[in-house]
Amino acid sequence: MFRRKLGALDYHNPDDFDCTDETQFRNCIVWLEDQKIRHYKIEDRGNLRNIPSSEWPKAYQKYLQDVNCPFEVDERKEAVDWLLGLAVRYEYGDNVEKYKNCQPLAASSNSNKAMDPLFNLDSNSPDFKAGVTALSNILKIQRHDDYLVMLKAIRILIQERLSPEAIAKASNNREGVPVALDKHILGFDTGDATLNEAAQILRLLHIEELRELQTKINEAIVAVQAIIADPKTDHRLGKVGR
Repeated sequence: MFRRKLGALDYHNPDDFDCTDETQFRNCIVWLEDQKIRHYKIEDRGNLRNIPSSEWPKAYQKYLQDVNCPFEVDERKEAVDWLLGLAVRYEYGDNVEKYKNCQPLAASSNSNKAMDPLFNLDSNSPDFKAGVTALSNILKIQRHDDYLVMLKAIRILIQERLSPEAIAKASNNREGVPVALDKHILGFDTGDATLNEAAQILRLLHIEELRELQTKINEAIVAVQAIIADPKTDHRLGKVGR
């Protein structure tokens, strides 16, 4: 999954890079900092360059924090991909003249693909992952291993709850309907007429809250069903088909 970016950065063995190999992983991080990112001054790279050290993971964790990487140490693939994306941006910034005449990839002739706004998105892009994660946190959407599934859930929520039409509908003040308390049986007697009336009001308010909760549950079910109904989604694996 890193081959294209490593190749663009002229890494020495992009085809054979194995992120799960500890030595290769550490060497790649040091190479990215030394050759492309250069966030630290040369004299401050000692701890990161000391690859055999047992303290290297701490140096790597500090490095992720210093470059403002949105991923943690245990999210190795995501962090490496993010660092590669950062390195690519710096590489382009340092060599604008070299890359300004590069031709874009030919557009696909498949009209269905052209109509799908998600088709041209790079779901492995660190910027894409960071953006989707930030949106899901704001909207309180549960995290999913597949960022495209998260994006589709975000889209459904926005369409159903945050579109101009939905906001306008929610903003309309509903006129209250008078309620005759004597027509609602409380089910018990406190021995005090005032307390009985207060208990009836609390019960009616509780019923209204239960109705609102059921509405939210129904909306969540609809959102999940919309994702599962997508022919590109294999809900047995929890992944979007590619």
